[in-house]
Amino acid sequence: MSEATQEGAIRTDEEGYLIDPYDWSPEVAQVLARREGVELTDEHWAVLRFMRDYYDEHQIPADTRFVMRFLAKERGKGDKARDALFVLFPYGYVKQACKIAGMRKPRIWSTG
Repeated sequence: MSEATQEGAIRTDEEGYLIDPYDWSPEVAQVLARREGVELTDEHWAVLRFMRDYYDEHQIPADTRFVMRFLAKERGKGDKARDALFVLFPYGYVKQACKIAGMRKPRIWSTG
């Protein structure tokens, strides 16, 4: 792990969200996931890549419904997409998925 991705070198706000989403990298995601107690699997990485691609295209974090559509259609979760999202990120989409994907805390979502 490079010096830039060592635990203390990652610039986050007081809640652990990246200050600058462009500081994100897979190595940073590993550190942020470890802080959240999440061991990243291929399914986590698929969601994180979707979220990053969405952010790169739209310059805003993907709303939960878009991630659930992705899980339903692209990952074969169908009607179980919402459950699958909470299995991957048990403390919530905003609290864990957005944080690990390197998003700033969405202002319109107060819970996760």
